[in-house]
Amino acid sequence: MASLKDMRFIIHDVLDTEGHLASLGVDASCDRAFIDAVLDEAFKFTDGELKPLNASGDREGCTLKDGVVTTPAGFREAYRGYIAGGWAGLVGPTEYGGQALPPTFGLMLEELICTANMAFAMYPGLSRGCMHALIAHGSEAQKQHFLTRLLTGEWTGTMCLTEPHAGSDVGLARTKAEPRADGTWSITGTKIFISAGEHDLSDNIVHLVLARTEGAPAGTRGISMFVVPKIDLDGSRNSVVCGAIEEKMGIHGNATCVLNFDAAHGYLVGEENAGMKYMFTMMNTARLGVGLQGVCLAQRGFEASSGYARERLQMRSLTGPKAPDKPADPILVHPDVRRMLMAQRAFIEGGRALCYYANQCVDILEMGADAERRQRAGELLDFLTPIVKGFLTEWGFTSVNEAVQIFGGHGFIRETGVEQYVRDSRITLIYEGTTQIQGLDLLARKVMMTQGKGLTHFIGEMQQAAAECRAELPELATTLEVIIAEWPALSMQIGAKAMANPDEVGAASVDYLFYSGYAVLATMWARMAVTARRRLAEGVDDAYFAAKIDLARYYHARIVPKMAGHKAAMLTGSDNLMQVNDAVFTAD
Repeated sequence: MASLKDMRFIIHDVLDTEGHLASLGVDASCDRAFIDAVLDEAFKFTDGELKPLNASGDREGCTLKDGVVTTPAGFREAYRGYIAGGWAGLVGPTEYGGQALPPTFGLMLEELICTANMAFAMYPGLSRGCMHALIAHGSEAQKQHFLTRLLTGEWTGTMCLTEPHAGSDVGLARTKAEPRADGTWSITGTKIFISAGEHDLSDNIVHLVLARTEGAPAGTRGISMFVVPKIDLDGSRNSVVCGAIEEKMGIHGNATCVLNFDAAHGYLVGEENAGMKYMFTMMNTARLGVGLQGVCLAQRGFEASSGYARERLQMRSLTGPKAPDKPADPILVHPDVRRMLMAQRAFIEGGRALCYYANQCVDILEMGADAERRQRAGELLDFLTPIVKGFLTEWGFTSVNEAVQIFGGHGFIRETGVEQYVRDSRITLIYEGTTQIQGLDLLARKVMMTQGKGLTHFIGEMQQAAAECRAELPELATTLEVIIAEWPALSMQIGAKAMANPDEVGAASVDYLFYSGYAVLATMWARMAVTARRRLAEGVDDAYFAAKIDLARYYHARIVPKMAGHKAAMLTGSDNLMQVNDAVFTAD
């Protein structure tokens, strides 16, 4: 389960959430005691009601009969508990029934839910994306009718983007919207891979659907967004039907649906042909959440594999028996087992710090009064979002695979439970934009098209972290200073090559994403190490804070060197990918 102690270390000690919220003018009641009370209550709910359903929900999965989807046993009761606890409206505006807490509170809740039960987490998670889009772009009538019920949890929501022929290329969408005489619309088409698209947790599901109106421009410029409720405003059943639920590799407890819209009654959100802009309101929120999923599943894998490594007896230490009273030593004594465990822990804690740091940018954007500060936060968030989504999911998958490796053959069987984390985590590298899309977004849009604004802001954060490390943790400062000198220059070098040949961007983008991810986590670990050093000086919990410094040194010494390989690969250019014989790509 999620470590409240580690969460509090990031929330309170490293990022000073209380001070951060005070700087935004948030009510003084949102102090450390209140934050801890919310964490404690959320932990009780997630650990007590959701965690026990994780394995059983995976085994049972969802079923479809006559267009009705039934979720695994216990999910409906758990969702009622979610509603009763008031969790659905934690961060929504008060005028529509929400509690108006800062977005960071939503992240805390999401981490605890997802760590307990990722499949369940996707039902309220999709609702949050839907709510976010309606808050930003919906009409007052749409907010009054749909948003109010989403904030109570009475209704749930989805995002309906993908079509069978289009995949991630939303501009190819064929779902059509035809105007009705009363100003509403008829929506016709098929959407696939719709998470939580049909289920028995709520009476109504609010679908946000991308569709094309007659005469709309081609491509993404001609996409509009519509609210299409399962149960219409007059209480009648709308003509949206679940045609199938996908038989998936993982997240079996979540219903991933094929939805057929047959002249379904829909309501235009905002303006025609602005759907792509509105979609990114949902998508950016979702991408931060998916990055967090990588961290959450890695946490579960580490929890299992670290316990196993302490108990599993096998062979002897190379330097002599460490448990001479036993037939063999715990596998924790073996260097590479320790490497795998430390890699998992370094990623989990560094990734958690990055998620909460990025979410503080969301707080500033939504609640800050200073325009200049909001602009900087927005530019930083734009830059960090593809890193959070792409890098943290890739490393999350690596981490859960390391957990299975530590278990050996026992990890490959269902009894231990760790193989589920591998199956569940694999989708995080794909949905809400693949790693490849995140790499292109980062390099082409968030660095090159902005002249590196977000990167420049983050380099400033690195410089501050390096200065804080210089006196007592000089090796960490040196690592950061090397990156500070290299990262902008490398970005400019790739950009210059892309001016002559656009394929250079695609060839370098994923390596650039990894390089950037390692750099960002190096900064997070430097901040954590400085904080731990200060706490050690206070004489509090010496072993805990000493371990943070050990992990920071491990990350900088053993993980950061991976950046050199990604840099070298980027600089080889695109010819070794694009100027090759096509016979390379045939199976004959």
